[in-house]
Amino acid sequence: MKTNKGKVYLIGAGPGDPGLITVKGLECIEKADVIIYDYLASPMFLQHAKKNAEIIYVGKKGGDHTLAQEKISALIVEKAKIGLIVARLKGGDPFIFGRGAEEAEELINAGIPFEIVPGVTSAIAAPAYAGIPLTHRSFTSTVAFVTGHEDPTKEESSIDWASLVKGIGTIVFLMGVKNLPNITKQLISHGMQSDTPVALVRWGTTNKQMTVTGTLDNIVERVESAGLKSPAIIVVGGVVKLRETMQWFENRPLMGKKIVVTRARQQASELVKILSDLGAECLECPTIKVVPPDDWEPLDTAIDNLSSYDWLIFTSVNGVNFFFERLFKQDRDVRAFSNLRTASIGPATAKRMFDFGLKSDIVPESYVAESIIEAFAQEDIKGKKVLLPRAKEARPILPVELAKMGAIVDEVTAYRTEKVRDNVDALIAGLEQGTVDLITFTSSSTVKNFHALIPPEKFNDLMKRVTIASIGPITTDTAKALGFNVHIAAESYTIPGLCDAIVQFYNQK
Repeated sequence: MKTNKGKVYLIGAGPGDPGLITVKGLECIEKADVIIYDYLASPMFLQHAKKNAEIIYVGKKGGDHTLAQEKISALIVEKAKIGLIVARLKGGDPFIFGRGAEEAEELINAGIPFEIVPGVTSAIAAPAYAGIPLTHRSFTSTVAFVTGHEDPTKEESSIDWASLVKGIGTIVFLMGVKNLPNITKQLISHGMQSDTPVALVRWGTTNKQMTVTGTLDNIVERVESAGLKSPAIIVVGGVVKLRETMQWFENRPLMGKKIVVTRARQQASELVKILSDLGAECLECPTIKVVPPDDWEPLDTAIDNLSSYDWLIFTSVNGVNFFFERLFKQDRDVRAFSNLRTASIGPATAKRMFDFGLKSDIVPESYVAESIIEAFAQEDIKGKKVLLPRAKEARPILPVELAKMGAIVDEVTAYRTEKVRDNVDALIAGLEQGTVDLITFTSSSTVKNFHALIPPEKFNDLMKRVTIASIGPITTDTAKALGFNVHIAAESYTIPGLCDAIVQFYNQK
């Protein structure tokens, strides 16, 4: 255990969109020994933590406190005193109603060094994502941030309502949903016009964002009718009118859709990013993980004898990655391919090959094994030796058909897949509650393993309300054979193609 004093970084994690954290904030997370995070700080940041970092959740949600503020401060001090680097993640900005100053004072009293890493506050970001600029030359040049978390039964408010109404053009209340009736009452009673525009933005900057607009005299009823609850910010002022033409975030085609991504976690990032950018809330529920083969020797031997082969065929990005990992392990590079011709299934595989400096001679138009076979019908491969490094569980059609053409096929396992059960409880709960809109399948193995996760007696009931999207015909056939009703089948068998098909489906609906 360390004995020197550590250091604490009080980090503003931003308003919810993981992309809005600062570069410095991420750097602090990456080097921290302990991460202490709040309810409003995105769990996605934890992916940047060191493998052995201690992760502690201290969230406060609607009065339900995991730890009281005093105990949170004590915990931060305790960890730093034993010499640890502490990343204290707070939603928004730590000094904007985030009690960061109180935590800093405790660190000062304990003699512990600290740094403040500012964050994007929801007071600015949520209105921006709702299409509401807080200042505008045609409306106002003044803005005020006010806590909305006041007890309405207090004899006197600590807020100078008269000054707000008289001197401020845009007022932003944080943590004020429960006190909305009192806020509107105070503003009107102190002279603000009852038809002043108001907007509430819930879960601003996230894929769950919801905005309700109205005026001071009807916003309470509209919020109640919409069922809008905290966390939300309140914007009062003429700038709210600009949302009518300036809203952009909630217009995205998949906004409000909850989509399950079953792809292996190490490959899911592209799909998750595209779907998220289109407005979807993604639930990562990988059904497989990609792992090395049980024995490297067959692949190592094949690589050692590359000069004896005429063709090298890759059927996936994973195959490329593991092949080159072993190639470099033998202290070799692309010069080892000087006598080889190459083929790949799909542009993603070809691109990954090119990343390593190897250009594919054949990339068929259709991204399935059958298309490779058609392409080789134009080649004289009788007596040619073909190396096929791929998944242990791959379909047999490719080596079988190539052998029929007279090729000598050496099929070696470059990797294998294993079943995983990450986030299964959240998945089942979402299906039972009807909050899951769509499930994506990117391979037959994801279909099979997902099917195995669902209790057989519940399968039909859980699947009847869910849309299924498949990346290609082989995956679709597997899904149908297992009882899934496939609603979306990508015309281009790629991740972008799958996302395009999903958008088109919802646009038509």
